[in-house]
Amino acid sequence: MSTTETASATSSTAQVPVIGHWVDGGHRASNSGRTAPVFNPATGAVQAEVALADQAEIDAAIASAQAGFEIWSGYSIAKRQSVLFAFRELLNARRGELAAIITAEHGKVLSDAMGEILRGQEVVELATGFPSLIKGAFSESASTGIDVYSIKQPLGVVGIISPFNFPAMVPMWFFPIAIAAGNAVVLKPSEKDPSAALWLAELWKEAGLPDGVFTVLQGDKLAVDGLLTSPIVQSISFVGSTPIAQYIYETASKHGKRVQALGGAKNHMLVLPDADLDLVADQAINAGYGAAGERCMAISVVLAVEPVADELIAKITERIAKLKIGNGAGTDGVEPDMGPLITAVHRDKVSSYVDIAEADGAEIVVDGRGFTVDGHEDGFFFGPTLLDKVPTTSRAYTEEIFGPVLSVVRVASYDEGLELINSGQFGNGTAIFTNDGGAARRFQNEVQVGMIGINVPIPVPVAYHSFGGWKQSLFGDAKAYGAHGFDFFTREKAITSRWLDPAQHGGINLGFPQNH
Repeated sequence: MSTTETASATSSTAQVPVIGHWVDGGHRASNSGRTAPVFNPATGAVQAEVALADQAEIDAAIASAQAGFEIWSGYSIAKRQSVLFAFRELLNARRGELAAIITAEHGKVLSDAMGEILRGQEVVELATGFPSLIKGAFSESASTGIDVYSIKQPLGVVGIISPFNFPAMVPMWFFPIAIAAGNAVVLKPSEKDPSAALWLAELWKEAGLPDGVFTVLQGDKLAVDGLLTSPIVQSISFVGSTPIAQYIYETASKHGKRVQALGGAKNHMLVLPDADLDLVADQAINAGYGAAGERCMAISVVLAVEPVADELIAKITERIAKLKIGNGAGTDGVEPDMGPLITAVHRDKVSSYVDIAEADGAEIVVDGRGFTVDGHEDGFFFGPTLLDKVPTTSRAYTEEIFGPVLSVVRVASYDEGLELINSGQFGNGTAIFTNDGGAARRFQNEVQVGMIGINVPIPVPVAYHSFGGWKQSLFGDAKAYGAHGFDFFTREKAITSRWLDPAQHGGINLGFPQNH
């Protein structure tokens, strides 16, 4: 399938395709005259331009979704379910195509891109069972001759604003459930890697979804604000940084919308002295450097309860030396362990945090600044970085870096480590490594974080539970997918019904209704 739409609009980079929108069940070129570059992160080259919608295109996309909703919401449960199953089968058969698109625009290695798709597919599979999850309840004879029951109905047009780091998985946290429940979706992908969304739109078309029910709106802040303020859009689902999540929440709420806005993180791994340090080192590598650290569930701080820090740092350093960094698509059939960062701007921002840590007195154990890959000298690479003795007052400790930088903070006790986690502004994910079941149980009850791993470094819940953090990591009352997802994308009506017995008419009664 084609993943781009070539438009005649003038591009700032000659001879590259312009990626447009998906509206009314087909590719839609943009007439806004505004574009942004889409890079190949491994080479640094501009491989496409993405259209940035103007207000007319935003309005047209939302109107198309509204028309699609009016059709789709009238489909029977059985017919909606058949489309969900068709989408699931198509995605299973052709997910390799999507993984290649993700790697080309994001830079992550192919196996990681495939893993992203499989985790998103879990939500698709959950959504295929939606009939049992959107049922109402019925109470017969709640009062004499009166039945009370509830029904769940879709919201209407719903907006999804997706980040660059998971261009397939994060949208799939939301749209399978939203569509299953009878809503129409307008997805605004990141302008850094916009093509995965179009590929998914084509797949929905092939699965039999009516035109307008899945719309892709390319754009920047103008498109975001268009969704946040439109009176037609009923809800907003967002994943991204905390400042933007807060803006999304406040703006959309002010305009009367439901909001689930997942923000940033600073995830800690608390390592107790009885832990298996080889397991800890392996998992610190996986959780700290997987996807080049560009994920909100990355472990970015290891809290080492002394006396384990020196031995653990040695084990992590030994493993870093064996990592292969390169083009995520692989070279000569060999896939690297880690690919590049998304843009040069982001790479330089990550590098600046290492500068800050060094200036604040941290020890640079492994330095990833200035890392290059032979044959890809213009790529946006940053090597795995390991910092020791990072001051907890440093911005390198308190702020989300979103790159392959792992910080070790030495603590004297479990209690000191717990206090550091609980005093932070974020509450997304955390982990404890120990062989002491009592300590683990105490941790899960005392830590003020939404998702917890016990000897598991990245505690991303399976699809039938829900994903989301506490504190500055989540704005709004609903987490992503699971039971929260179905509650978020439906609204309930409670109905009180009485069918009169013609032989026993109750007559006129102006008193307050009573149960009896």
